[in-house]
Amino acid sequence: MNMLETGPDGQCRCGWCLPDAPEFYRRYHDDEWGFPVGCDIRLFEKICLEGFQSGLSWRTILAKRENFRAAFAGFEIEQVARFGAQDVERLVQDAGIIRHRGKIEATINNARRALELQAEFGSLGAYFWSYEPQPQELMPLMTAATSPVSERLSKDLRKRGWKFVGPTTVYAFMQAMGLINDHAQGCITRARVAQARATFSRPCKA
Repeated sequence: MNMLETGPDGQCRCGWCLPDAPEFYRRYHDDEWGFPVGCDIRLFEKICLEGFQSGLSWRTILAKRENFRAAFAGFEIEQVARFGAQDVERLVQDAGIIRHRGKIEATINNARRALELQAEFGSLGAYFWSYEPQPQELMPLMTAATSPVSERLSKDLRKRGWKFVGPTTVYAFMQAMGLINDHAQGCITRARVAQARATFSRPCKA
């Protein structure tokens, strides 16, 4: 894939945001992807949706995001952690989401594990941002699917009982949530993300 693509508006964007991408996908690239996030609900939602993406395209998941939010109580961690067997059966029948039993059960499990992280670190944000790569740890822009830091984070999450959080899934999560700025050089959004990261208050352990 090319590092940059020129959209119908004449602006250069990351190659994964192809010129023929629907408007909602371009908006996601321009206004969400790579901007730093500290909100626990958004962090939890994203890592769960990255798990659902496994084997699929992010465009497919993004198109169903509102359905996922409705199905999983807005990704309110405490509410999802209380889901039980009846909720699993309900979700397996929900045509608006990806009806993969293992991924549904993993999301509920991960909500319970997220509560444990909140209790230990004060917030999910404090935990995840403790894995923000140092400059010497950054991978070449848009060329890697994983990194040593994502491998460490993945290993720690799995040790803590999280599911569907392999290194590739975790790296995509880190890219999207702004722990790194992986917009290509020359992309119209890269400078905005850099500015947002420069002024972002990193969550700290309580």
